[in-house]
Amino acid sequence: MKTPRVREPRWPAFVAMVADALIHFALPQRLSFGPRWLLFAIVFVLLVPMIFSYRTGRHAILRILTFVALGALTLALIGSLGLLIEGLPHHDQPPKSLLVSAALLWVTNVLVFALWYWKLDAGGPIGREEPGARSGFLFPQMMSHADEDRSWLPGFIDYLFLAFNTSTAFSPTDTAVLARWAKAMMMLQSLVSLSIVALLAARAVNVL
Repeated sequence: MKTPRVREPRWPAFVAMVADALIHFALPQRLSFGPRWLLFAIVFVLLVPMIFSYRTGRHAILRILTFVALGALTLALIGSLGLLIEGLPHHDQPPKSLLVSAALLWVTNVLVFALWYWKLDAGGPIGREEPGARSGFLFPQMMSHADEDRSWLPGFIDYLFLAFNTSTAFSPTDTAVLARWAKAMMMLQSLVSLSIVALLAARAVNVL
C-alpha cells in the first residue's frame, strides 16, 4: 500500500521572508532606498493574504503574491549592495559597521536565493508534488535506489543548504545543476556573494 505524501509545510519559507525583511531593517539607513521599515511593511502586508490563500487553496494567487514578495526582497538586496559599494571610496561608514553590513547582506543573499530556488524549481512546492515533475537540481536523495528515497522531494531546508553552499564554496557541492535557469541564478548568487566577501569584507578588514 502506497503511503500518502505529506504536503510540504510553507512556514519555513514564510519565516525566511520575514527574517530577510528584518535583516534589511537592521542595515544602516544609508543602505536603504526609503525608510528601512518599508520592506518589512511590504512583506508583512503580503504575508497575510499569502497565508490566507494557502489555507483556502488559492494557489494561483499565492504564487503571484510570493513572486511580488521575492521581487521586493531581491531589489532591496541589489539596491543595498549597490549603495554599499558606492560608499566605499568615501569611507563614510565605520569599519566595524561596514563588516556588519557586509555580513547581513551575505545572509540576505543566502535567504533570497534559497527562496527563489524553492519557488521556481519544478514549478514550486505544488508542482514538485505532481507525477513526472522535472527538477532543475539533482539532489543526492534523487539518485538513491532505496525504497524509502524513491518518493523523496526537496523542501525549503534543502534549497537553503544549496544556497548556503553556493555563497560559501561558489558551487552546489553535492547537488548537480541541470536546468539553465538554475545555472544562471547560481552564477548571479555567486557573483553577489563574491562581491560581498572579496570586495566589501576584505576592504573593511583592511582599514581596521
